Amino acid sequence: MIIFREAGPQDLTDVLRLYGQLHPNDPELANGVAAMTYARILESPGLRLFVLERDGAVVATTYLNVIPNLTRSAAPYAVIENVVVDATLRGTGLGKQIMAGTLQAAWDAGCYKAMLMTGSRTPATHAFYRACGFSPDAKTAYLARPA
Repeated sequence: MIIFREAGPQDLTDVLRLYGQLHPNDPELANGVAAMTYARILESPGLRLFVLERDGAVVATTYLNVIPNLTRSAAPYAVIENVVVDATLRGTGLGKQIMAGTLQAAWDAGCYKAMLMTGSRTPATHAFYRACGFSPDAKTAYLARPA
């Protein structure tokens, strides 16, 4: 059985495991930082962390940020981050399922658009996002990082 749901406090370990697959070179967080940050995410209005369960195991996650806006008739917009399907289960349709649920949550929140960026150069990753309804031609993304 597959269940799409908002993450809860009990999901931190599974979310961190999936994030480790997304960014394997990230340093381990200092003691307590992950739990504190995770709690802030779960408590913040407009920030929604989702998981997909298969037979009781968390196998995918997404992070939806709904951002208030003063243009577009004050309709919010969404930014989706940290899309991860367990490496052993990629290509099985789970990614499309969690993205469909995440996009529906954005539309239910009244968002007029949803955006995401990927640093992947893998053609399959780009094909996946196109299959989920994203267009690479609608906007140009720029990224700045602190010096």
